[in-house]
Amino acid sequence: MPKGQGEPCEQLVADVQSLLDDFVHINRWHQRQQEIVRRRDRDGEAFLRLFVDADGMTHLRFIEPEQIAAPTGSENDPAVTFGIRTDLADVETVLDYCVDETWIDASCIQHRKANVDANVKRGLPLFYPVRKNLRRAEKVLRNMSVVAEIQSAIAIIRKHASGTRGSIEQFVQNGADVTRVNPATGRTSHFRRYAPGTILDAFADTDYQFPAAAIDAARYVEVLQAELRAVAARLVMPEFMLSSNASNANYASTMVAEGPAVRMFQRLQHDLITDDLALFDRVLRAAVHAGRLSHDALTAVTVQATPPNLAVRDRLREAQADQILVRNGAMTAEMMARRNGVELPSK
Repeated sequence: MPKGQGEPCEQLVADVQSLLDDFVHINRWHQRQQEIVRRRDRDGEAFLRLFVDADGMTHLRFIEPEQIAAPTGSENDPAVTFGIRTDLADVETVLDYCVDETWIDASCIQHRKANVDANVKRGLPLFYPVRKNLRRAEKVLRNMSVVAEIQSAIAIIRKHASGTRGSIEQFVQNGADVTRVNPATGRTSHFRRYAPGTILDAFADTDYQFPAAAIDAARYVEVLQAELRAVAARLVMPEFMLSSNASNANYASTMVAEGPAVRMFQRLQHDLITDDLALFDRVLRAAVHAGRLSHDALTAVTVQATPPNLAVRDRLREAQADQILVRNGAMTAEMMARRNGVELPSK
């Protein structure tokens, strides 16, 4: 949208929109944006390197976090740590990034970090604070599965109240369907197949027990869910997003606008939009420097981004509220369309 007062320059706005459309298409921006979010969660940071061609179009490529490290011989330089050179008087003013032992100007790289303070040079993964909880949850799940596997693997235990070892071995051999000798150990194994619905006829001195019937997995599941609830609380997320169990939560009450999770997601949306707009500003400046756009594009046009709605308690009321804002000039029809994921009819 145009800045300032007066009639907008439609051609300038169209040129800026055309440039951004080409940028989105060339860089597969929708897929790349999803990868940015995934990298921020997984690595705690995402590095985008900007390459500008002769036509003023910006091309994006990812830099792996391990590629950025302090170069050899920089141990005594207080401005260089973790592969980033900053102003000695202001750690938030980044000057260069060391990529594979080569210094790259900060104007060519956008660094998106997460889960740290502004004066910390590198980010932390999303699950870093709860890694111990996740490790315990993984062990509980593994041990629970192993115990259940062992218990369920032994289908029947026969107890003979009276009988010698030899008579029991003879009994097993006579009742076996298949007998196999292990060539490595020389031991003989006897196998008997019990079809579904098999009826067992036992002697008076034979007692059959079924270990699988004693499995109580519910005890372990409660412990596992308790660990996942602790992780969800730390991440300000609903429990069902980690445990995949929605029986303890009502989606309508969890995802309302006042819910802590929705507030957190809105904050994450705002952070992503801020970084995206800063990147688009670099794209416009590169196009202006190459002569693809006039210099007025930086002062006369403002790029805006409207995120999708996270939660709607009453869609009719939300639509009516948007209509009132449009009628009073507080919101454009285009912004209302973007908020609701629809397109305006062509004039």
